[in-house]
Amino acid sequence: MASEHSLTSSEYIQHHLTHLTWGKLPAGFERADGTVLDAPTWTLATTGHEASSMGFMSVNLDTLGWSLALGLIFFVIFRMVARKVVADVPSGTQNFVETVVEFVQDNVKSMFPYQNKMVAPMALTILVWVFLMNFMDLIAIDLLPYGAQLFGEHVLGMDPHHVYFKIVPSTDPNITMGMAFFVFLLILFYSFREKGLGGFLGELSLHPFSSKNMIVQALFIPVNFILEFVNLIAKPVSLGLRLFGNMYAGEMIFILIALTYSGGLGMGVFGGFLQILWGMFHILIISLQAFIFMVLTIVYMSMAYDTGEDH
Repeated sequence: MASEHSLTSSEYIQHHLTHLTWGKLPAGFERADGTVLDAPTWTLATTGHEASSMGFMSVNLDTLGWSLALGLIFFVIFRMVARKVVADVPSGTQNFVETVVEFVQDNVKSMFPYQNKMVAPMALTILVWVFLMNFMDLIAIDLLPYGAQLFGEHVLGMDPHHVYFKIVPSTDPNITMGMAFFVFLLILFYSFREKGLGGFLGELSLHPFSSKNMIVQALFIPVNFILEFVNLIAKPVSLGLRLFGNMYAGEMIFILIALTYSGGLGMGVFGGFLQILWGMFHILIISLQAFIFMVLTIVYMSMAYDTGEDH
């Protein structure tokens, strides 16, 4: 990182964990350079404290930019292959894309025994998009942030210490929980559509405990509702926080390994071996997390369609 020599270990870690945030600072706020704002001001945060003070309406530009860019890469590659499909000898890219599509189709067929033309494309999008976002964690931890610091310093005239640039969108809970809550809204929509209001409420209040005695059943309703409501809310939480937690932990390990390079030649060589080993293992983690997010989405959609009495 630019001016890395002047950063302590804790400052280095904190810098890597801070987003490039755009938002509105309130009037009277004292900025890092000592200036006090006379009026509410939309600006880039120069410290983590400024970013947290911007509130809910702030935007992590790095997360948003990388997630959109990776989504566009996914769309362009798969679109180009779809338009140039050949029946004879396919190219390596076509082989890869067809393998991924068939893999997703097999999983959807085995876990979603209903008719919905949206589920398979959604599962494919989730698998590839989440994998691409996770894959950014394998890029050298300082490479792109260093480039951002050079751009900020020499083009925008900014202090390089105040240029933040996180490149792994799935380490931002705004991304992971946003995707999870979108899936959750789909679950609610199809649950209401397939089961009706009465069926959906019955699912929440008549299971898992039931009795033929009406009085006993009435006593079971609040208990069942609490248990099933917690189970319902746990679906988006399990989707979003599982992905975020695993990727955040992986990023933190890469950052800690990078600190060994400042400990001399011996520690640097040791850190290099650690980075290679962790990178190889992390390939499995990023692939598995994308697969789990896809599988859970398919399973939850199947449960939304399930109108049977067994739960």
